[in-house]
Amino acid sequence: MNSAFTPGVVPARLNAEELAQNFDDLHAPLRAHEAAVAADRCYFCHDAPCVTACPTDIDIPLFIRQISTGTPEAAAKTIFDMNILGGMCARVCPTEDLCEQACVREMAEGKPVEIGRLQRFATDTLMDRNSHPYARAKATGKRVAVVGAGPAGLANAHRLAMLGHEVVIYDARPKAGGLNEYGIAAYKSTDDFAAREVDWLMSIGGITLETGQALGDGLSLDGLADEFDAVFLAVGLGGVNALGITGDDKDGVADAVSFIADLRQASDLAKLPVGRNVVVIGGGMTAVDAAVQSKLLGADNVTIAYRRGRDAMSASRYEQDLAASHGVKLLFNVQPKVVHGNGAVAEIELEYTATDKGKLTGTGEVIRLPADQVYRAIGQTLVTDAGLKLDGRKIAVTGAGRTSRAGVWAGGDCAAGGDDLTVTAVAQGRDAAMDIHDVLMR
Repeated sequence: MNSAFTPGVVPARLNAEELAQNFDDLHAPLRAHEAAVAADRCYFCHDAPCVTACPTDIDIPLFIRQISTGTPEAAAKTIFDMNILGGMCARVCPTEDLCEQACVREMAEGKPVEIGRLQRFATDTLMDRNSHPYARAKATGKRVAVVGAGPAGLANAHRLAMLGHEVVIYDARPKAGGLNEYGIAAYKSTDDFAAREVDWLMSIGGITLETGQALGDGLSLDGLADEFDAVFLAVGLGGVNALGITGDDKDGVADAVSFIADLRQASDLAKLPVGRNVVVIGGGMTAVDAAVQSKLLGADNVTIAYRRGRDAMSASRYEQDLAASHGVKLLFNVQPKVVHGNGAVAEIELEYTATDKGKLTGTGEVIRLPADQVYRAIGQTLVTDAGLKLDGRKIAVTGAGRTSRAGVWAGGDCAAGGDDLTVTAVAQGRDAAMDIHDVLMR
């Protein structure tokens, strides 16, 4: 997108003080007394449904009890045993749809135990002491390549290093972290937490990071398989679906993931251009993050346009309500038809939709919205399959991430069967690491 030729798209709509306030921590961290009070609400269920709802199987009643007894470091160890990225997951995991939704307090009173904030309190307490709770096992002499330094790759690498293997992580970007670093709203992870978490994780030793290297561009699966004893692919989804409509290539039309990445890496938010009228096409978390942050940068009118009804949105109801609370308009049952404008986008034409016998169709009725920025957030695609068998549009896996090629595992967003959540990617990386270890040590 070339904002220089897009009328109405300018930087510094808000001053530095307003921007700092807008992009402050979404949820303030709990203080020790607040954490003790929050922990006291837990029933410590022996058959806790919150544990079943957690993709990483964290023993939630145990870590909350440890907080209530004044040992948050022990609570953090309980969390990290199952989820080494527990600090970030406490910030970005949709707890309202997972553990907190399953909480007995939620079902009885409509107010769950604040599991996510308690998890952040515990993990932050331990990480702030710059100590690492794990030591490496005796060296096995085995070497594993991990391609992709996102949540799945980092979790995989840490577990393998802890088990005594040497790990080399390759990533296409200049910095590690994947979506944690480049792909989530800035107000969910402040104070450069994603980078600090990577440094803390890698302090276990045995992990080497090589940036600027992508599979299919400098790296080949054959070469990695020859050099290493095992390979774990966590390459994510780097491609972005196009709108496929007239005007999709106009100035002012861009990918939401690129916008979010630019914002996350910006040293000065006042230099980021934003329009007066922004329309985001899509219904997932990326759409919400792009829309809310456009509003926080100073856009006057921001609309999320989604082709189906509210219940079909993949973004949680909490995220939908968060967007609405920031003044974002949610428009349902509309699909993009044409982007209008002379060189740069000026309006977007949307067609109302209806579902007939399970099939989505256009009704012929259209609406035009003024727009000087349009962001695509309609899903991402696999950049390379490395010659592996696919399941739909993702790499096919069985068991704990085994691919169609012996000695090669995959996990995270690039692998079939996931739900595109950070916490699920961590679980897949961890479980694949254990399976790789079992195979290598036979």
